[in-house]
Amino acid sequence: MVNKNDERTNRYAKQIKVHAIGAQGQQQLANASCAIIGAGALGSAVAEQLVRAGIGYLRIIDRDFVELGNLHRQTLYTEQDAEQFMPKAIAATNALKRINSNVAIDAVIADVQAANIEQLLDGVDFIVDGSDNFTIRYLINDYCVAHGKTWVYGAVTGTSGSTTTFTPQQTPCFRCLFPEPPELGAIDTCDTAGVLGPIVTMIASIQATEAIKLASGQSEQLNRKLLQLDCWSLQLYKLDIAHARNEQCPCCGKLELTWLQQQEAAATTSLCGRQTIQLTLAAPLPYSLDELAERYAASYEVKRNRYLLKLKYSEQITVVFFPDQRLMIQGTEDLHYASIIANKLVQI
Repeated sequence: MVNKNDERTNRYAKQIKVHAIGAQGQQQLANASCAIIGAGALGSAVAEQLVRAGIGYLRIIDRDFVELGNLHRQTLYTEQDAEQFMPKAIAATNALKRINSNVAIDAVIADVQAANIEQLLDGVDFIVDGSDNFTIRYLINDYCVAHGKTWVYGAVTGTSGSTTTFTPQQTPCFRCLFPEPPELGAIDTCDTAGVLGPIVTMIASIQATEAIKLASGQSEQLNRKLLQLDCWSLQLYKLDIAHARNEQCPCCGKLELTWLQQQEAAATTSLCGRQTIQLTLAAPLPYSLDELAERYAASYEVKRNRYLLKLKYSEQITVVFFPDQRLMIQGTEDLHYASIIANKLVQI
């Protein structure tokens, strides 16, 4: 019979020897819990490193599914995941459980919104941002200020990325640094600049290191600067942001949690770099996904997995149905046209 303590000692022996971790830090890691919002490039890479490090519990929250265009930078996923259009939360969890079966992992297929963030993040010690989305970051920031939780921010575009760690009452908050979302077209996005795989791994590794500090009880060692890194030029900037903490900040200064209080979610969302519109239906569909598949089969090419339904609407348009009242219309950036397609399909 294998002694669990011996197994842990053997598995993490080289990590325990690291002076910053030790046996006590490893035990604290095993007792820690984390939620990762977004299991795309950054989120999946951070998740893998935390699972390999031996974190106790991980909650992976993602609204999307794996596509072939993800694979150059999203290292947990395979061609088979893309062919089967597996939800990223599920595909990531399956891969991670094969890496370390001792870590408890929950996969959550959901679009994080003000109406559900309390439930989605309940009970975890800290949060890692893998969202690639300004709106969700403002929401995470509001939630963490309200609950006094630390979160690790990360972003990548082209060959550059940035990261820092926010702790309420100890650092500026996200809104201190970015009072309002950037105007459309004001900054590069994955749509305009693309993403090079190595910058993802580099920023995710820094995020994972911060998460390991948190999980092993070493919050005093957290990075308090905004790191900006370019993997092509190998330029690294460490920006002192302590002075950016603003007593008049609407969020951490005045506790006006604007994003958290917007309980009504946006009905339509354009997804970066995807030619995809996400629509949230006002009410649940009257049929299960299996029933919808049967109804659509006579008119459309339909594919079904355990979690999602994919329908080929035309040569250009594909529609994916989720179990939480969401549809993704692929092949268009026209909100009006996407709504027409959704209305037609929902009325079948």
